[in-house]
Amino acid sequence: MDIADLISRFNHAFGQAPAFVARAPGRVNLIGEHTDYNGGFVLPMAIDRDVTIVGAPRDDRTVRMHSANFDDDVAFALDHIDKLSKNTWSNYSRGVADVLQKAGHDLNGFSGVLHGNVPIGSGLSSSAATEMATVMAFKAVGSLTTENTESTQVNKAISVSSVHSVVNLDGVTAAKLSQRAENEFVGVNCGIMDQFISSLGQAGHALFIDCLSLDYELVPMPGGVTVLVVDTSAPRSLAASAYNERRAQCEFAAGVFGVKTLREMPVEAFERRQGELPDDVAKRVSHVIYENQRVLDAVAALRANDVVRFGQLMNQSHDSLRDLYEVSSAELDAVVNIARETRGVHGARMTGAGFGGCAIALVENDCADALAARMRDEYPRRTEREPKVYACVASDGASWHTA
Repeated sequence: MDIADLISRFNHAFGQAPAFVARAPGRVNLIGEHTDYNGGFVLPMAIDRDVTIVGAPRDDRTVRMHSANFDDDVAFALDHIDKLSKNTWSNYSRGVADVLQKAGHDLNGFSGVLHGNVPIGSGLSSSAATEMATVMAFKAVGSLTTENTESTQVNKAISVSSVHSVVNLDGVTAAKLSQRAENEFVGVNCGIMDQFISSLGQAGHALFIDCLSLDYELVPMPGGVTVLVVDTSAPRSLAASAYNERRAQCEFAAGVFGVKTLREMPVEAFERRQGELPDDVAKRVSHVIYENQRVLDAVAALRANDVVRFGQLMNQSHDSLRDLYEVSSAELDAVVNIARETRGVHGARMTGAGFGGCAIALVENDCADALAARMRDEYPRRTEREPKVYACVASDGASWHTA
């Protein structure tokens, strides 16, 4: 669904022309899995699939939205925001409104039509994209009402002198607040990576993030290669419980070693002391410790435009996630194996929490179509499931513009 379609839907739903278009991308993590909640390193990129809100300011403190994906309508008052058990897609926007106001930001209501082409439930972070698109919508409304304070009655009621004007919200703070919305309002204990990359991504670049200090740096992606994302279409029935178990194991190990996060444990010290841990916990920690180093090596490889080395590190990452962290699956392994058997592929790995979701492959541009075709042909034979295949490029982070 393109912008013209969304504008038409907005006209039909609200009987007026929209004033702004806000958007935020999904993401794929190139390397650095299960390191974020351990204070480690990650290397995601924003993808050319996003969540878009076409909207206009309202003359009351109400948000009214129509979801084009679910053909569903919701409304909530900014002065009283409840989490819903139905219409759950709106909880991400409700949560953003809630935390923005608790942080002292003045908000105005808006009407909007929301649509996303980030696959839902596949590990490409449609939730963070929805959150950041909502932040952009509130920024758009704030900017539009500020510009027109003298000309419309709605805007005369809005304080434009607030120190906490949402209009001036920077990308890092916006990401932190969106993470709070997901943690505290929605109730999902995610790390900061998804919101950071959705907010701060840049076309042609990955984003190296230190999840302990929240320092970050754009890293150019190499030319001539495609990141092919393959959704396994497998249910992720074990993902939540396994995630919680792995996280608890890492926290236990940090306690044994006397550090706050595993990021603070040097490789040499871990190798000396790993015998203090139960065998299964030592395997989990081993993945985290060496995965952090792989991210650093991967950043160096990208800076050197060494796609062969980068691909090798992707392969090592997947093998570690499969054998040490034990969060892969037969379907994810099938995607990775098919990719590694295909000409022009430098490396392949699962991405996300695991037990389903997506795997990625770094493939030469002129071999990407052949890999996609082979996935559609060979993957069903090995798994009896149909894959969804997306060729992705590194794209810009969240933004808004006038309609």
